[in-house]
Amino acid sequence: MTLEEISKIGVVGAGTMGQGIAQICALAGYDVILFDLKKEVLDRASEIISKNLSKGIERGKLTAEDKELALNRISFTCNDASLVADVVIEAIVEKLDIKRDLFSRLEQLNSKEAILATNTSSIPITRIASGLKYPERFVGMHFFNPAHIMKLVEVISGASTDESIATTISELAKKLGKVPVMAKDAPGFIVNRVARHFYVEGLKILEEGVSDVDGIDKLIQSSGFRMGPFRLMDLIGVDTNYSVTESMFNAFNQDGKFRPSRIQQQKVDAGHHGRKSGMGFYDYSEA
Repeated sequence: MTLEEISKIGVVGAGTMGQGIAQICALAGYDVILFDLKKEVLDRASEIISKNLSKGIERGKLTAEDKELALNRISFTCNDASLVADVVIEAIVEKLDIKRDLFSRLEQLNSKEAILATNTSSIPITRIASGLKYPERFVGMHFFNPAHIMKLVEVISGASTDESIATTISELAKKLGKVPVMAKDAPGFIVNRVARHFYVEGLKILEEGVSDVDGIDKLIQSSGFRMGPFRLMDLIGVDTNYSVTESMFNAFNQDGKFRPSRIQQQKVDAGHHGRKSGMGFYDYSEA
């Protein structure tokens, strides 16, 4: 499939990443099907997308007409049978078996020309594609949070991915206003493999009592970073970040340098998932 043949895009998962991906696809002129199992998640996604677009108007980047057109292009559904599109992008939990089951279903629903893409940040593309009838049309399309703002997109080819499919997804990323980078299929790809230690080492310093959360973040910010590791984990989602670390720890045969932190695990167990839950390493209940 070529870029010119793409007119409809499906997005699976209406959480933080899915809603951002749906928004930029609609703004780029594509009809979008945003799917989630829970209606309340879809309702929340609709509210957030509308607010994001309104902020774009306030900043002079969009017009009221742009907002109306974009919202009219997005359909929200809990019916997975509606996920028939030219490209379907998955943005769900970082669990290999769940992703495999999803793509098996998507392959049954869609034509053999449709491109299936995963927004996974750490699981090898070849593993997810294992068992698919047409693994050559499966590719990684990894956006970064917040997806409607961050420019980078990693395009990852699995062992069976057709080169033309990866090229089409790279061209699609450009049309969405992103900067695509082609990456090899390896745990964490490029960015998450390099950035993992930004979080892991910050957590080790916290575990060892060298400094507290605020102190570590302020030191990192004073070095030129927009956010320290703990503010950033809260933004991404403490649970999401922990899941990626677990995945990479296992993918690298429990190499100690990727060891998940017990402090972060406690946060996840307590439901302190960051901004989205109102509590993470910082308290957002008053925000």
